[in-house]
Amino acid sequence: MIVILSSIGAVLLFIVLIYNNLVGSRNNVENAFGSIDTMLKKRYDLIPNLVETLKVYMKHEKDTLTQITDLRAKATSGTISPDEKVGLENKLSGMMRNVMVAVESYPDLKASEQFTMLQRSWNETEEQISAARRNYNSAVTQYNNAIEKFPSNILAGMFNHKRKPVFEIQEAERQNVNAKTMFS
Repeated sequence: MIVILSSIGAVLLFIVLIYNNLVGSRNNVENAFGSIDTMLKKRYDLIPNLVETLKVYMKHEKDTLTQITDLRAKATSGTISPDEKVGLENKLSGMMRNVMVAVESYPDLKASEQFTMLQRSWNETEEQISAARRNYNSAVTQYNNAIEKFPSNILAGMFNHKRKPVFEIQEAERQNVNAKTMFS
């Protein structure tokens, strides 16, 4: 009788352990997928904001430099009156002073630095997404192994555990990112 009860207890314990392993594996898959969602949300929030910031900065820089160049060309053309030249020189000096103040206050505030920051943030986010995808695929593989291996496959079938697909990128995502389209 003790042997029979011990055997039944061992089988029940074995079933509980297998079931708990299946549930834990399924929950790890869901958690890993949640990490991908978190990183994608970060991408969706971060990248467009950085691009907009960069576009605004580049527009300001381009407009300022274009205006300075135009004012300088007019001021040195020799075809304007002295009064007009004074007005242009005052505008030109004011614009140059503003540029110098910005450069002195923010020496790293240059378009190339903005591109570098955008690229770094972009790369970091993409690396985090890639890591989250690898983690997800690992969790899915462990889960799929758990539901397909004997004897846990018996319980997996009884409790309706289904195979989950690994994350595969879509063909469109396999293409190189075209940053030019982000700025148009």
